[in-house]
Amino acid sequence: MPPRRRIAMSRSFFASVLGLALAAVALVSTPADAKSRIKDIVAFEGVRENQLVGYGIVVGLNGSGDSLRNAPMTKQSLEAMLERQGVNVRDGNLNTKNTAAVMVTANLPPFSAAGARMDVTVSTLGDAKSLLGGTLLVTSLQGADGQTYAVAQGTVQTGAVSAGGASGSSVTKGVPTAGRIAAGGIIEKETGFQMVNMDVLRMTLRNPDFTTSRRIADAINQRFPNCAQAQNPTIVAVRPPAGMDMISFVTNIENLEVEPDAPAKVIIDEVAGVIVMGDDVRISQVAIAQGNLTISVQENPAVSQPAPFSQGRTTVVPQSTVSVNEETGRKLLTLGGGASLKSLVGGLNALGVTPRDMISILQAIKASGALQADIEVM
Repeated sequence: MPPRRRIAMSRSFFASVLGLALAAVALVSTPADAKSRIKDIVAFEGVRENQLVGYGIVVGLNGSGDSLRNAPMTKQSLEAMLERQGVNVRDGNLNTKNTAAVMVTANLPPFSAAGARMDVTVSTLGDAKSLLGGTLLVTSLQGADGQTYAVAQGTVQTGAVSAGGASGSSVTKGVPTAGRIAAGGIIEKETGFQMVNMDVLRMTLRNPDFTTSRRIADAINQRFPNCAQAQNPTIVAVRPPAGMDMISFVTNIENLEVEPDAPAKVIIDEVAGVIVMGDDVRISQVAIAQGNLTISVQENPAVSQPAPFSQGRTTVVPQSTVSVNEETGRKLLTLGGGASLKSLVGGLNALGVTPRDMISILQAIKASGALQADIEVM
């Protein structure tokens, strides 16, 4: 190969490698896209679950049910149920432990149609030991307005194990006094909410913020002019354009991307020693020093023995040794004005502090007025 051609190919190869390297650097240095879809940061008015609750009876338990003497509501419920079936037991002496009084709860999904099924949760009310193998009898489930929206029935699945011996020892894994019935509820009544006929729909931000609310309204108005208005940090009201129903309008706007904003906040869980800080947390000019002071007190009692024929008595003489040990080698850390989260975490890690010490340091910085963020202690 001629030298000129070899040199030309080498330059071409070098240029290609350099171009790929620069592209890789540019890709790495580009900030990550922090945008989210509108549907992921808001809740649409009326599109929510409704909580249902009901009182029922579980039968078929293997001696692990309520004691009728300690749970009078179970006895009354059992007598009333049998009377509805044409059996008179009020003159008899009911003494069974195969029945348990329970509360049944469920969440009615939005836009549920009559005849659809849903899961229900069953929990004991009395002193029943386990619901394993029990069957829930037909139970009506009411909403907050007192109306019945569903009925539930079926075999309870606890997913727990409980066993005991004659001596009183027992082993329990899980919670046998609560269980679920998969698809055990049947919806009997719809909520009647009609979204398609709405003229104005309000969207509620899951994390209220003025900036995020304004950005959502701007993103919608850019696609559909004059159709959105940010009413406050929580509510954005939208109105579909002429010729479009609400369902079609929501379908078009829920996938629009918006970059959410949030105030600077530090979340502290003192029990677990967990600290969560947002990227907007800033520190004003402050100096931090952290060290441990250990005071040790050790008791070494000594026995004092009297001399022979001295009429003395043997006594125990207390001897105490007190020492003070202060950890050294840690320097005073100084953070410049407007230090970012990365600088703060790096500086605190340089001090070698533990998460619990870091909690105390952050609270002290906040008390000094140098922490430009809210602290929320859980």
